[in-house]
Amino acid sequence: MAGKSKKKKDDIAISVKNVTKEFIVYEDKAYFLKERLANLKRNRKTKHVVLSDISLEIKKGESVALIGVNGSGKSTLLKLLNKIIYPEKGEIIINGKVSSMIELGAGFNTDFTGRENIYFNASMYGLGRKDVDPIIDEIIEFSELGDFIDTPVRTYSSGMYMRLAFSIAVNVQAEILLIDEILAVGDAHFQDKCLNKMKELKAQGKTMVFVSHSMDQVKSFCNRAVWLFNGKIRMDGETEEVAKEYLKVQG
Repeated sequence: MAGKSKKKKDDIAISVKNVTKEFIVYEDKAYFLKERLANLKRNRKTKHVVLSDISLEIKKGESVALIGVNGSGKSTLLKLLNKIIYPEKGEIIINGKVSSMIELGAGFNTDFTGRENIYFNASMYGLGRKDVDPIIDEIIEFSELGDFIDTPVRTYSSGMYMRLAFSIAVNVQAEILLIDEILAVGDAHFQDKCLNKMKELKAQGKTMVFVSHSMDQVKSFCNRAVWLFNGKIRMDGETEEVAKEYLKVQG
């Protein structure tokens, strides 16, 4: 029995147990001390529960979509998985190296060149120079930045910025990928390239958690969908079934 239990545990990439996340919302927020003193009684705060007692497990190699209307808690859950934020209650266990495609390029130094930022950003994934050297040409080629790779990132357009960030994120050899609406990167050609790369990583057995409002992408990319509604899991199951019920409600 112990052996079977251990095997089952080893199959789990992500475990979310009774997780609750709250944010503090300030009413009549005053920006100056004089205003705060004048409105002392009015400057109140309330708790907004974004996720309430969420529990789920994601097996290694699964591609799971988080769906729901804006404000349902999808991106908050993804940020909790990436440890950008932490829950008030509950436990999250991650079994594997994570690559985050949530706020692409958030760790860039805009005074560095694109090439320098590859090394800088990869270090946040735990990769040293010796780890990046063998894959840097692949990252640069995928980004299609050409000679711009050796110019400061502050000169990049938003599309170029996101291309570089995506190229780094998909080449850091992570077991788990967290993806938040990033397949709208760049032009149609690069979007297709990104989607094909994600399908390639899926075929390699990577675990993926994918937030998107595109049901076509969700259906073609994910074998399971979790529907979040008002901070709770409303439905969790096979993608086609969950998407069908979700679209019924959306009308």
